[in-house]
Amino acid sequence: MIKGISILRPAVNADVFGRLTGFFEAMGFAKGAGWNETTSVGASFLAPLGNLEFVRGQFPPVADLMVEVTSLDAAHQAAKQWLRANGDEAAVARLPEITDTHWKSRIFTVEPEPGFAFTFWAWTDPTKGKPIAVEGDLSAEGMGFAIVVARWNAVVTDRLLDGALEALLRSGARRADIDVVRVPGAWEIPAAARTVAEQHKADAIVTLGCLLRGETAHYEAIYNEVARGIGQSQQETGVPHSFGVLTCETLEQALNRAGIKAGNKGFEAAIAAIEMVSLQRKLAESGKA
Repeated sequence: MIKGISILRPAVNADVFGRLTGFFEAMGFAKGAGWNETTSVGASFLAPLGNLEFVRGQFPPVADLMVEVTSLDAAHQAAKQWLRANGDEAAVARLPEITDTHWKSRIFTVEPEPGFAFTFWAWTDPTKGKPIAVEGDLSAEGMGFAIVVARWNAVVTDRLLDGALEALLRSGARRADIDVVRVPGAWEIPAAARTVAEQHKADAIVTLGCLLRGETAHYEAIYNEVARGIGQSQQETGVPHSFGVLTCETLEQALNRAGIKAGNKGFEAAIAAIEMVSLQRKLAESGKA
């Protein structure tokens, strides 16, 4: 019978609203549908798991909104980068270091806007005795990327490109380290991606395009070859390729996946590229690659 839990926080003006939504996007939250009505505007953010907890006894020194993460160090770095990027050096100075708690976890609390404090935390032993997984971090600092984007269906692919650039820049990549390569359509993406990969100047390649079944009679044939070509380029060059080629029935579906309703798949593809570069480096350092 219960479907979900929502926590509402009032933003007193558009500036506060913009800073809070920007902060949550930078921290990696998936955007929900939100709303835009005559009397109010809302931005929603989604998490894989929601809890409503009551505490009896010693109460932890935390904010009333807590966010569990898989990598607390990466979250702390992302928060610091966002505060600095928004010119809030005073908030950077106030950002506490990560500390241990009495309940076998590590935490830090950040206040991106006065009166809005959020605690991020992770278990000290999140694996609970299971084999420890090697995972990539979400910091793009010091990484180089190439974005191969199709011009066909530009009303969609331009939105995907905007999302990919936002993800990379928000995660610490420099604009000078991001090359954008435009190709006519999705069919040409694998060839361009392969050429870029063989130059070994980019740590990862983000591929972006849009195929609509209603406009393309040979839709499935093109999609299969595009997917195969991108995968083959990745496997044979060793350079991570993230897949942001939309395959939709209608233009409306594509726009929804390009930032209107269902998140921005360009943003998600860029985040995957960052994580794969980080993972490759970790595996290389540990001798497991």
